[in-house]
Amino acid sequence: MEFKKKNKMNANWIGLIAGASVIIISLILFLYGLLDVRLFSFIAGIAGIIAGLPFFMSLLVESKKEADIEHMFLEFSRDLVEGVKSGTPISKSIINVKNKDYGNMNPYVEKLANQIALGIPVKDALDTFARDIKNSVISRAISLIREAEVSGGRIESILESVAFSISQIEKLKKERKAAIYNLTVQGYIIFFIFILIMLVMQFKIIPIVSGLNLGGAGDISDNPLQGVVPGGTSVKINAADLATPFLFLLLTQGFFAGLVIGKISEGSVKGGLKHSFILVAVSWLISTGAKLLLG
Repeated sequence: MEFKKKNKMNANWIGLIAGASVIIISLILFLYGLLDVRLFSFIAGIAGIIAGLPFFMSLLVESKKEADIEHMFLEFSRDLVEGVKSGTPISKSIINVKNKDYGNMNPYVEKLANQIALGIPVKDALDTFARDIKNSVISRAISLIREAEVSGGRIESILESVAFSISQIEKLKKERKAAIYNLTVQGYIIFFIFILIMLVMQFKIIPIVSGLNLGGAGDISDNPLQGVVPGGTSVKINAADLATPFLFLLLTQGFFAGLVIGKISEGSVKGGLKHSFILVAVSWLISTGAKLLLG
């Protein structure tokens, strides 16, 4: 597990270094006049995606790993039920299932079995098992198993109840995911419509409005939007000045829309970070790319 953590940290650092390198190179080219500000903004977005991609991938891997662990814990519980029902103590049953394949849960099961084999009390070993996995559903199930083992009750009945409970939770999660899939898709569609509206305003409506003379003062200029502020002082605002905040509006909307989509689809704000990454990256690339192509 330590090796995997080191690989994860190395991948994050590689992404950050690669993204920073792209930014530095493009900044040097920009300062020497080889890149204009629009192309530099687009490349900066690509650099940000490169830097954040390892974090994004780690979120996907962790999400998949957590789902796999919950599924495999159900199999682990069923195997313990079979062992205990046959008259084998729970400590021996855990050792017996040590070599079975539980996917991403294998290291935790092996550690649990090794601790029990070394003479560590089952209660303490189960506490360590729950702390290592860091899953709320599994922690509650382990708490029930631990208390049943300490009290000396019918542990096979407790294990059956735990297995049934985990099975029902997994079933409900699948039903919930299928039920709200359409809502997730709708969230993305609504956001892309929002981007389209922003682009139409930026490249169609604002250039038209910028040629109007508001307030009845001054001459109509070629492109600036001219108005009158209190006190009679005229002010000129270029279309670019009005279009610039659109990018920040899109980024803010994308970030929070991603969090909402994650909360709805996965039940956690952390799960929404990957959606936020996708929407923010797409917002930046579309906005800067459109400015690069359409001016």
